[in-house]
Amino acid sequence: MKAMNGNGISLGRLFGIEIRLDVSWLLIFLLVTWDLASVLPQFNATWSTGFTWALAVVAALLFFLSVLTHELAHSLMAKARGINVTSITLFLFGGVSNIQREPASAGADFLITIVGPLSSILLGAVFLLIAGVGHGLALFPLGGLSGVSPLTAIAVWLGYINLVLGVFNLIPGFPLDGGRILRAAIWAVTGSLRTATRWASRTGQAVGWLFIVGGVYMVFGGVVPFFGSGLIGGLWLAFIGWFLQSAAQASYEQLVIHDQLHGVPVTWLMHTDVPTVALDTTVADLVQHVAPRTDERAFPVMRGDQLVGLIRVDDIRRLPRDRWETTRVDEIMTPRPALVVASAQEDAEEAFTELAARDVDELPVVNNGTLVGMLRRRDVLRWLQLHQQSARGW
Repeated sequence: MKAMNGNGISLGRLFGIEIRLDVSWLLIFLLVTWDLASVLPQFNATWSTGFTWALAVVAALLFFLSVLTHELAHSLMAKARGINVTSITLFLFGGVSNIQREPASAGADFLITIVGPLSSILLGAVFLLIAGVGHGLALFPLGGLSGVSPLTAIAVWLGYINLVLGVFNLIPGFPLDGGRILRAAIWAVTGSLRTATRWASRTGQAVGWLFIVGGVYMVFGGVVPFFGSGLIGGLWLAFIGWFLQSAAQASYEQLVIHDQLHGVPVTWLMHTDVPTVALDTTVADLVQHVAPRTDERAFPVMRGDQLVGLIRVDDIRRLPRDRWETTRVDEIMTPRPALVVASAQEDAEEAFTELAARDVDELPVVNNGTLVGMLRRRDVLRWLQLHQQSARGW
């Protein structure tokens, strides 16, 4: 069952991991389907236009299931190494696993990374084997096939595209899998995750700029080995390069942030002067008497000194104004069991990871069920600015 949330479309859970579709996935799905509709007739010219398009949709869906398998391989290996994985999101450039923290060692980093490309290469071999059996052959080149069955055509295309996906991900451009493998190797030699990430990120940016230059060269008629030539292909390669170099820089900066927060207790960053509301407060009372005196966007709902929920400004906005007088805050709040909270003794690095993963702006901080403060995203960012060790000092 599909449900919309702030992070896209949720398709449900696999192995305890939420599977999501970013809205950008719809664009790449349409592009892949359109491309397949022009490629598949080469396998059998007798197929009707409608049948070809239906086959293209099926093949595109199976391809994205292959991408999901690639990401599941990363995620399940991370979980096996004791690292929590909250979600996998399919988006414009493929898929991304929301792995909550960095591995504890270079060896774990390597294992978590390598299973992704290996799964794609294995899938490619399996699909080509299926195609070979279906066509009475072992393995064969993509060209020269005609008059084959729909199953063989899809299997051939999926076989080669998965092999390409596996090999492409081994390019040593962080945060591609090849870049992460490079990082694991540097980490193993230097013993420093930060040093390894810095050098892998540099390499990733260099690869990104090579892609951008190659894409521009293709746009103006040049031929790049493996990628070919042409306006569309060149723009796409340049776009991928831009994404890679930006992601490489952002990945290193993220690691620096986590380094700065590591070992810092939540109590250093939280604020304790928290405006709260009682369980039976009406929304009108909150809006008229509490909210105007503060810049807070979320208010803990209390029963005595016990936290029972959190009401956010967005909750109030969704309620029709003519119901404010008759609606109590406990009717529209997020109840305590559904809240993500931080403990007073918790490491700020872990709390900030939760803020980012849940895409919320604040976490209630509790001690034995009693509210002791609020950790806000802006408080963390302000602390980082005051204690900044520039991530750009490469």
